[in-house]
Amino acid sequence: MNVLFLCTGNSARSILGEVIFNDLFSAYGLAYSAGSKPVGQVNPVALTVLQKHGHDIAKLRSKGIDEFTAEDAPAIDLVISVCDSAANDCPVWPGKPKRLHWPLPDPKTEKDFEQTYQALLEDISALFK
Repeated sequence: MNVLFLCTGNSARSILGEVIFNDLFSAYGLAYSAGSKPVGQVNPVALTVLQKHGHDIAKLRSKGIDEFTAEDAPAIDLVISVCDSAANDCPVWPGKPKRLHWPLPDPKTEKDFEQTYQALLEDISALFK
């Protein structure tokens, strides 16, 4: 199963979802992340929180949804939007994957990022375990 975590900037929430899934739930498939309006870089506080939890951050980058709607893109089975704006901007995906919406506030402080990490961990655990 290919899972795409989607938010507006692809700098925090969707990146966290991608990493949590790939590191802790890879038996269920492969996760990607993208933004409807990618900012071009991963938020440094998101990287700090991921490192604190033992995740490798070396290859993380901010990506746009166009990478996942192109002809040669991986087939996506499940799109999980993690912010309201991205849910509204979400295109029609090839193959018509299942869609879920987990509205999470945009984290500002390290505490917010930690809460977002924990919320995503709980939501992914509930869905895949």
